[in-house]
Amino acid sequence: MPVILCYGDSNTWGYDAAATSASAIPIRHPRHVRWTGVLAARLGADYHIIEEGQNGRTTVHEDPTAVASRNGRTHLPVVLESHKPIDLVVVMLGTNDLKTIFSAPPQDIASGAGLLAKIVLASDAGPRGKAPRVLLVCPPAVGDLTELPDLDARFAGAREKSLRFPALYELVAAQLRAVFFNAQEIVEPSPIDGLHLDAASHSALGEAIARLVS
Repeated sequence: MPVILCYGDSNTWGYDAAATSASAIPIRHPRHVRWTGVLAARLGADYHIIEEGQNGRTTVHEDPTAVASRNGRTHLPVVLESHKPIDLVVVMLGTNDLKTIFSAPPQDIASGAGLLAKIVLASDAGPRGKAPRVLLVCPPAVGDLTELPDLDARFAGAREKSLRFPALYELVAAQLRAVFFNAQEIVEPSPIDGLHLDAASHSALGEAIARLVS
């Protein structure tokens, strides 16, 4: 049975912007609504999908304002070790690196995502002690945050930077001989917060990745 590990942030965790806006705590989309759930349904019972999303996860940065570690580089080797053997790792990270606190240019963010791919490709977490394959997904663009002053301050200039991701991520994937997919071609974030995917976008993303995996 092929094993697919989906390594990402709140859009892999399934953060529901609409439900969360009326809640004191983050609310997830139901499992079958999340893009990982759609992927699992489309690929069928012959595949095992591991959903490894964390709110606020970055590629390589430690968030000093967070209680738990958000550094994707630190956590990834542990995840690979605990779930191996893994046939394919889907990496979709970079949005949280756009936070003003990190002051990271888009080139460095793409390089951070590439470093995660390198960790996978240098590991023994695949079948027979070989490395898993990598699908590097360029994350969705950030929406217009001008009507959301709190978020706009935390993600100053994020939309413009995020729109440069596709070319940069594609170049990184080509250098590593990883498979590349541009999520910006098929999904837009919810206008509620400009960052998270609604149910329709989760469905579109899950369907697209399922087609690519198949």
